Amino acid sequence: MAELMNIGFGNLVHTDKIYAIVTPDSAPAKRLVQRAKQEERIVDATQGRKTRSVIVMEQNIIVLSALGTDTLAGRFHELLHKGDI
Repeated sequence: MAELMNIGFGNLVHTDKIYAIVTPDSAPAKRLVQRAKQEERIVDATQGRKTRSVIVMEQNIIVLSALGTDTLAGRFHELLHKGDI
């Protein structure tokens, strides 16, 4: 079921389009972000704060969030199981 997930500061992403949520600290994640910036495939949703999560979306779009990966994973999990009894 298609849902929108809050990734901080009123910014939302479509949960069906998320491939991965990763921490920005590793060298591969840093290269991914740098390449996305060069190719203009990045959405910065941090509102000027420190990037704590890198969200990899469909069509190689990269979204930066100021919320931690654990927080986003929890929100994703809640939305995923929202309809379960």
